[in-house]
Amino acid sequence: MEILLTPPLAFLVYLGVSLGILGLGRVLAPPERPSPLKESPYASGEEAETTFAAPGYAPFFLIAFFFAVVHLGVLILGTGALSPRILPYLLGLLLTLIAVILG
Repeated sequence: MEILLTPPLAFLVYLGVSLGILGLGRVLAPPERPSPLKESPYASGEEAETTFAAPGYAPFFLIAFFFAVVHLGVLILGTGALSPRILPYLLGLLLTLIAVILG
């Protein structure tokens, strides 16, 4: 029963369930009827703006990278034993986070 908890097998099971739900949704969905109203932008009855609201994805990627480093670091620290051998890794994690924060 423990083999079901291995990440590759759990991923394949999750992938199968996801594809099954996707297929079920496609079977249950009504046929598509294109119309110009569906293609037009909606802005609460007002004219839609033509300028972009955000200049780009750079701030998002910086925050995403920060959280990725934090989550992976905590995952690795949480699965290891508390010993002095983990201090270099913890120091590297802290330096990486400082570098990401300072930009």
